[in-house]
Amino acid sequence: MATCTTAGTKTTRNYLSSDKLEALSSAASVTNKITSPRNDTETKKLFIPSPPKFTDKLEEREYLKGRLALAFRIFAQHGFDEGFAGHITVRDPVDPTTFWVNPFGVAFSMMKSSDLILVDHEGHVIGGGSNRLLNTAAYLIHAAVHKARPDVVCAAHSHSLYGRSFCALGRPIDIITQDSCVFYNDLAVYNQFKGAVLNEKEGENIAKAIGSKKACLLQNHGILTVGQSIEAAVFWFVSLDKCCHGQLLADAAAGGRGEVTTKIDDEDAAFTYKAIGSPRAGWFSAKPLFDAIAEEVGDKYKH
Repeated sequence: MATCTTAGTKTTRNYLSSDKLEALSSAASVTNKITSPRNDTETKKLFIPSPPKFTDKLEEREYLKGRLALAFRIFAQHGFDEGFAGHITVRDPVDPTTFWVNPFGVAFSMMKSSDLILVDHEGHVIGGGSNRLLNTAAYLIHAAVHKARPDVVCAAHSHSLYGRSFCALGRPIDIITQDSCVFYNDLAVYNQFKGAVLNEKEGENIAKAIGSKKACLLQNHGILTVGQSIEAAVFWFVSLDKCCHGQLLADAAAGGRGEVTTKIDDEDAAFTYKAIGSPRAGWFSAKPLFDAIAEEVGDKYKH
């Protein structure tokens, strides 16, 4: 709980923040007193969904491959596929120096866990599906990011329409909506474009640009997001693309009137970031997307 002063009035902010969600999730359940007209002492259990935990790394690997296949299908639903461009990777729990990635030329909308290929940091395909064509840019960008960021489980990059359009401006988004507060002080910009990523130096430069942040706008290129879960990286990507879209519309509307957009002040942006910008919040926010696509495709994404 937090307090703030608005127009001379002290206001109490009461919300389920990310840290509270974290605490609730770590316990299997929390006893919650609910006042009822029938029974003031009625007690119910409040269950907060949380990521599954595994003791068997091979079992965890299969689970993550399934989630990665679903992630590609979510990207397809949002129109983030563009020819053979775009890639999402997940660090292998059995051998964290390797990662799983989509093979070159397989449609996002048809991706299955059995299609995914396992790649080491030297660019060797060492396991996975029968199509073992590796996208060079996928290897060069993601290997560099996974090396530089041991905390990153998943990285996502694609040439989404609104993301790449906004990236042509070579600047960060403004914090003008509640949703954009997810990226408050947590968004980088890579201010150069040297063509398609076909050399290690460019991948390393991109990894250096994103630094410790959750997302990076690659100038003249597209969006890159990272997360401590597949779900978080996917949600950050979906959200950032929508923020880019929203700002393009808002800037056009304001500019047409000779005005500028209204920015959220730093204190309120920081407060909102704490509520919705954590890794756990990213996982939780993506859960409906993954639940819906899993319900839609059934077991098609597995084999």
